[in-house]
Amino acid sequence: MNITLEAIEKVMELTGVEYKTAKEALEKTDGNIDEAVKLIQPSTNDIGDDVKCLIDQLKKKVGEGNVDRIQIKKDDEVILSVPVNVGIIGGIVGLATAPWALIAGSVAAFGLGCKLIVVKKDGSTDEIK
Repeated sequence: MNITLEAIEKVMELTGVEYKTAKEALEKTDGNIDEAVKLIQPSTNDIGDDVKCLIDQLKKKVGEGNVDRIQIKKDDEVILSVPVNVGIIGGIVGLATAPWALIAGSVAAFGLGCKLIVVKKDGSTDEIK
């Protein structure tokens, strides 16, 4: 099976996923771009309500206080770690939505198997489901 960079880029362009996910989908479909896109699409379509729900739960948890950072994990590997700062707190009151969009977009891009973790100041964690 010969998977080219062009094929990976095409799958990334068509689905909006990152390099690793596009390559894995092509490997599973023996390099077939159309099949790789079909494999990825169910995990990226109709996510609007799910992402909105995640954002609401995340805002609630941050609003409770004692949150140090927000992490996105896939298979116990930290993919993204965002410190809770003024930008995140601003997002709670609606002054800045970019941090929430970044987190939600990352969760959506990684699809199934992705976990949103809130790391508290004492080091304990809570998973947002």
